[in-house]
Amino acid sequence: MTASALKERECLVVERMGRVVLVQFNRPRFGNGLNSVMVSELAAVAGEIDADPDVRCVVLTGTGTCFSVGGDIKEMAALGDAASAGVKKLANDAHKAVSTFARMRAPLVVAVNGMAAGGGFSLAMAGDMVLASESASFTMAYSAAGLSPDGSSTYFMPRLIGLRKTQELMFTNRRLSAHEALAWNLIHRVTADDALRSEALALAERIAQSAVGSNAAIKSLLLSSFENGLETQMEMEARQIAACVESADGREGIRAFCAKRAPVFG
Repeated sequence: MTASALKERECLVVERMGRVVLVQFNRPRFGNGLNSVMVSELAAVAGEIDADPDVRCVVLTGTGTCFSVGGDIKEMAALGDAASAGVKKLANDAHKAVSTFARMRAPLVVAVNGMAAGGGFSLAMAGDMVLASESASFTMAYSAAGLSPDGSSTYFMPRLIGLRKTQELMFTNRRLSAHEALAWNLIHRVTADDALRSEALALAERIAQSAVGSNAAIKSLLLSSFENGLETQMEMEARQIAACVESADGREGIRAFCAKRAPVFG
């Protein structure tokens, strides 16, 4: 990423930490609500990260006491007769960000600090690893405002927790605590509020030290696993591991294993 990519945006803060990039929603006065500027910036930043081969992991979190309360309903209301087109663009930008994060080589660690509602909940579910603070909570909330889910939630959530639990969350807007979200397999770990950032960054640094080709292959294979039959998926596995073996990191990993030492990946 260029130096300009690391500046504070209007609604995001982006910080480079070696091979890790920290992206923070930065509208704390508004619960980090997802307005048109924020999602446009998020899509642009995701693209910049994807284009940088030196980025090995990304951490997404929020400033203040909320991860994100979801779409900015007041902005939607202010659009008047242009609301439909405006919301479609907002959803498209959010979806561009999710698609880029999902398909880029660098894994995405999401650190949910406080409330994740609506689009905030949806974006959190797109993480490759998801941590939550003790004070975090999760609710779909869409139908309470007469809206329908977006942000990838109807794709990822049935795969993570099954159709029946997804239906319960989406139709009833049930609110889950961090520990309930962990029990439902929506997240990987619950941390103390004051340890969330440090644990997320430590996890990202650990991932950043591993082989980038391996991480990219894992992401690609898992993303396709529900669409493919057994033989198709195994063929993809064979092609991916063959590509890894001939890569510099693959050769280093094999040498290190045989020499009984820790690998040093590029």
